[in-house]
Amino acid sequence: MPPRPKPGSKTHRDSLRTELLAVGAPIATIAAEMRTSFGCRPREAWRHAHGWTLQEAADRLNNAVGAAGPATDASLLGKWEKWPAAAGRRVTLRVLTVLAELYGASLEDLLDLEDRRALPESDLRVLRHQAAGDPATAVAAPLPPVPDVPLTGAELIHTAADESAQWTQWAEVPNCGPVSVEQYAADTRGFAADYLMAQDPLKVYGQTHRSLVRVWDLLYGHQNLEHRQKLFATAGYLAAMMAWMTSDLGHTRQAGTHIRAAMVAAEMAGDRGLQAWVAATRSKLAYWDGQYRAAIRHAEHGAALQAPGTVTVLLHCQAADAWAEVGAHAEAKTAFGRAEEAAGLDLANAFHDQVGGLFACTDGRLANYGAGICLRGDDPTRALAHADHGLAALQRQDIRPLGTIAQLHITRAGAHLLADEPEGVLDALAPVLALPAEHRTAPVRRRLRDLARDAAGSPMGNSAAGRRLQAVVETAVREAKLALCLAGPDSDWISNHD
Repeated sequence: MPPRPKPGSKTHRDSLRTELLAVGAPIATIAAEMRTSFGCRPREAWRHAHGWTLQEAADRLNNAVGAAGPATDASLLGKWEKWPAAAGRRVTLRVLTVLAELYGASLEDLLDLEDRRALPESDLRVLRHQAAGDPATAVAAPLPPVPDVPLTGAELIHTAADESAQWTQWAEVPNCGPVSVEQYAADTRGFAADYLMAQDPLKVYGQTHRSLVRVWDLLYGHQNLEHRQKLFATAGYLAAMMAWMTSDLGHTRQAGTHIRAAMVAAEMAGDRGLQAWVAATRSKLAYWDGQYRAAIRHAEHGAALQAPGTVTVLLHCQAADAWAEVGAHAEAKTAFGRAEEAAGLDLANAFHDQVGGLFACTDGRLANYGAGICLRGDDPTRALAHADHGLAALQRQDIRPLGTIAQLHITRAGAHLLADEPEGVLDALAPVLALPAEHRTAPVRRRLRDLARDAAGSPMGNSAAGRRLQAVVETAVREAKLALCLAGPDSDWISNHD
């Protein structure tokens, strides 16, 4: 025999609700039974009659209100239900009207004698007018203006003061404090580091998404100005990270939606560092979408902000990378020189990254760009030197970005191809092929396909080593897409590029 539910528990309430629904009881009857059986206040009883949690009811209230009023969370709704107890908060007729609409109740249903004793006389007068069916004073939903009840003299003055006091009570109670604000910022830093090394990138993606949604929810409410600005900065970094990760998973269009949200958050936060990282992310998205001139434009715009930290190094690298991709090698060399110059600044004063991890340009990341630029400039010796320097630098770091390491090995393979050393190509690729398939993100897969395409057009193409390269790259790309459960714009195989 299954255990009986604890009296008053959610299981017990749900059991009662199910039993009553089964015999055709209307919602009003179920609400009355909730009050009788569990001693609920009227507003709580009607919510339980629908089987909604506080958060579910708050979400429905927010949807009904839209932009016409302040956002409601579970805590605030719970206080409205408890009022006029000391732990509650006074509920206005405007809120009651929307709740009545949601619950399919009347205002009378949501109030008891205890509520009426605590209501101001002006509210009681509105209720009396509505009960009398006076269309001129009936309260409309959602959140209508205060009904036009004629008030004069001292009554008008007291009512106006009461309304100001009510707003003050709401405004003085923020939905988060300094500890919560710092926790979300700390979580953001953690995700930015975890993503670079995660055994399961999609898991970090999901964690980042959940955190972003929670921060958005807080921003629908209200905070003091300092905390609100910090929350916008955290939301901006999280949204930019979502854009970066989404692009890595091969979905550029959806990544663009995230970066537009990050742009708005950066503007609201007034954070120059965040604005620069948003520009860097936009440059990345444009680059991998084949819009190289746009990538250069975004990178140069971000560099002009002269933001603190290593973002300016990355932005110059991105401009150099895009210039190299369009064959403008002189411009690429100049831009990379600016990156090296920025990297040579006083580390103690200049290179404090607010987030770090994904949003940092380390020595290894700088070397990765240098290796790729030299490779496209037909300089395999310098490309190998940059790649080896980058791999050595990353070995010394606490955070070892697996994607950057993979790209450095692919660049080494490209340098051997350019030097007509086919066996060196396969040897250089071995660490990439040994990576878990889920770490071969879209940039890694594209680098692999580009390498195979270049090999097919080289003297290596018709050799046994060339055929082996084509086979192992195609397998590596297919395994990665299966591991990440992806289907998207980068689903073409190497044969499509030959």
